[in-house]
Amino acid sequence: MAHLVRDRLARRVRPLVTITEPPGEGVLVERDVAVPMRDGVVLRVDVFRPAADEPVAVLLCAHPYGKDNTPPRRRHGYGIPRQYRVLTQSEPISHSAWTSWEAPDPAHWVARGYAVINADLRGWGHSGGEGELFSEQEGRDGHDLVEWAAVQPWSTGRVGMTGVSYLAISQWAVAAERPPHLAAICPWEGFTDAYRDLARPGGVREDGFVIMWTTMLRLASGKPVTFRDEQKHRPLRDAWWEARARDIEKIDVPALVCGSFSDHNLHSRGSFEGFRRISSEHKWLYTHRGPKWATYYSPEALAVQAQFFDHFLRDEDTGIRERPRVRVEVRDDADTVASVHQVADWPPPGTTWRELHLDPGLRTLADAPAAELSEVSWRTRGDGLSFCRQVETDAELVGPMSARLWVSLPRGGDVSLFLGVTKERDGREVGFEGSYGFRGDMVTHGMLRASHRRLDPTLSEPGRPVHTHTEEEPLEPGEIVPVEIALLPSATLFRAGDVLRLDLRGLWLQARNPLTGHFPAGYRPSARGTCVLHTGGEHDSTLTIPLAPWR
Repeated sequence: MAHLVRDRLARRVRPLVTITEPPGEGVLVERDVAVPMRDGVVLRVDVFRPAADEPVAVLLCAHPYGKDNTPPRRRHGYGIPRQYRVLTQSEPISHSAWTSWEAPDPAHWVARGYAVINADLRGWGHSGGEGELFSEQEGRDGHDLVEWAAVQPWSTGRVGMTGVSYLAISQWAVAAERPPHLAAICPWEGFTDAYRDLARPGGVREDGFVIMWTTMLRLASGKPVTFRDEQKHRPLRDAWWEARARDIEKIDVPALVCGSFSDHNLHSRGSFEGFRRISSEHKWLYTHRGPKWATYYSPEALAVQAQFFDHFLRDEDTGIRERPRVRVEVRDDADTVASVHQVADWPPPGTTWRELHLDPGLRTLADAPAAELSEVSWRTRGDGLSFCRQVETDAELVGPMSARLWVSLPRGGDVSLFLGVTKERDGREVGFEGSYGFRGDMVTHGMLRASHRRLDPTLSEPGRPVHTHTEEEPLEPGEIVPVEIALLPSATLFRAGDVLRLDLRGLWLQARNPLTGHFPAGYRPSARGTCVLHTGGEHDSTLTIPLAPWR
């Protein structure tokens, strides 16, 4: 723990970030260009393009963070964006001073012969109108931005989109509108459903990042941000939340999707859902468990992005069509990549799904269910229950996990169930890269309010439960019910002798301390009380794990 604190403090004082000088010639820069929307509202964009007269393909991004919010010039070089100090990165990052937060680097892409457009979304930055986070209007405005870019004299008419986080979320919205000149998208770690992925995963209210993010956005923009208020007062997935879930089945353009195993508290679920559910004939998934922004700007990731865009925006034979659809990066710990595999789909074809059975007597994960019914009670605000299994031979667990638990509440009502899978080696937890720069993350986790246990039959698949969240079904006193909980995708090497531990609690599994904990992640805990876990016989409680086909 001491080394985590030391490294975190060091990265805040001296972030591993290099801001480079933009090119002094060969690039035309146009600031605050007016782009009229179909309803007359004017959005403002910055355009970076080669100085030569030959038309070029376009890369577009759109967001609420302010296109002009770029690294400030100092007496000696450039200042480092404060986000890199709050949400530290463990690997080096380098981009030019033209790069706004989570956006493509214009200096990099213009040098490759592209035009880059950085747009302020409606109501943010220098753009007109009233902005509303994750609204359907963002998709319509993005459609109009694409079509405007396509008819400019310096444009070939082919437009792609790229960017991280919100700049990926906006791509899902735009692509679902099917603008005729949108030729390719690269949503790099962006969720697709604001309710399920961010605000209330499993029906549990997120009370950490959402508060910090909306507060920082309000202070930076000087404009009202109502998302937190809506989150607090809309516990069920109503029409307001439906409008903030991207209609990803309508997306049919070529897509290079990044889905990471290091952003479980924010973008992982939605990124994998996006890859799974879009209708694109040509789609690829790039997975990793490194730090978010360091990976996006890394030479390897930029090379894959160029291979993708050069083909679909410029008709170059880059070999992307022969590339297997999914890159799978397996980690042994936060720093060690154990293996990288190129496979045809996600989860990898040939994956073996193995059920482990919870034994409350021995606190183990057994191969076979107990014949006798058994139960164990635990305090919802206490340490909960843990079940362990020592791994006999090397194994790579690659894919989503899921649990089916039988629970009851002596007094009835509701409980939030938090599940975490951890790897132990030589008696110590092995930490992994997690959301917000936290490097002590679990292998994976999942959560669900028991009253939200009703499954969505249209989205659920075996081993991948998805819940409706449209109604609450509190438990009657003593009523035993099954709950199915999805645990987020991961790719982890377990060596012989390692221990796989499953934790079950009624409150979030990690501390929020800014130095030692998973700051700012936080979730509303269960009410104080007792929960009972039932196992064996007809109440067999299980954890299903995915064993990679290449082991």
